[in-house]
Amino acid sequence: MRIPPRITTLGGAAALIAALFAGGTAAAPASAAPAAVGDICYSALPSQAHDTLELVDSGGPFPYPQDGTVFRNREGLLPSHPSGYYHEYTVETPGSPDRGARRIVTGDTDREDYYTADHYESFDLVDHGC
Repeated sequence: MRIPPRITTLGGAAALIAALFAGGTAAAPASAAPAAVGDICYSALPSQAHDTLELVDSGGPFPYPQDGTVFRNREGLLPSHPSGYYHEYTVETPGSPDRGARRIVTGDTDREDYYTADHYESFDLVDHGC
């Protein structure tokens, strides 16, 4: 299992800086979050999602073998990135006989965490500042 690096990248800011130094303008990056993604305060997440995010930050161990696998974004709801950019992790669902529907999907950018309570039908970007 590959644990993705959680590093800060400049992303679209690098394109803007390059364009300004070249005397041009820069369009918004193609990977800007689509309108289908909402947002959620970290404090509003269920406690089990907090547990999952702590495991991600510490590198595990994870309770399920699927945790840390590549999330392919087949639904197209998250910003478009090359395969391998996103990884998924189980958020325990009390009373569920299996993994349940809740997941955290992480991007390679630091603190780029998405929560889904409905098995990828919708996503909320986690705001770690509230």
